[in-house]
Amino acid sequence: MNKDESIRFATKYLEDLLSFFGINVAVDSTVEDEVIQLSIPSTSMNSLLIGREANNLRALQHIVSQALIGRDAALVRVSVDVADYKRQRAERIAEQAEEWIREVRQTGQSKHLNLNAADRRIVHKVARDYSDITTHSEGEGHDRVLIVEKKSLSD
Repeated sequence: MNKDESIRFATKYLEDLLSFFGINVAVDSTVEDEVIQLSIPSTSMNSLLIGREANNLRALQHIVSQALIGRDAALVRVSVDVADYKRQRAERIAEQAEEWIREVRQTGQSKHLNLNAADRRIVHKVARDYSDITTHSEGEGHDRVLIVEKKSLSD
């Protein structure tokens, strides 16, 4: 299955999955950095689709991705968003990252943050704009933490 077929399949698969739960909407799809971006418009079921700590959203992504893998699709990475939840969350995390960086700059003390992988990526990206700040992740799985700290003079 080529890239265009992968996108069409993922879109239709998610629409069919949603209709199984009585949510009949058109899913918007794009591709960014070899990841199929699927956007579900706002419905009365937003909170159910997103779930606690976005677990349902991640589950939807996993299901669609596994269906693509099973069909040997050219694109298998999927990101599902509901009513711009991810974009809004990313903006909030970026704002919070700016505050953490200001705090590290003022106090000189590093911050150890327990964030999920997507949120860690956002903080890493924000921190790249600061020549005196460095970030890195330590640990494995659920124990993985992001460390924001001032660069040492030798860096």
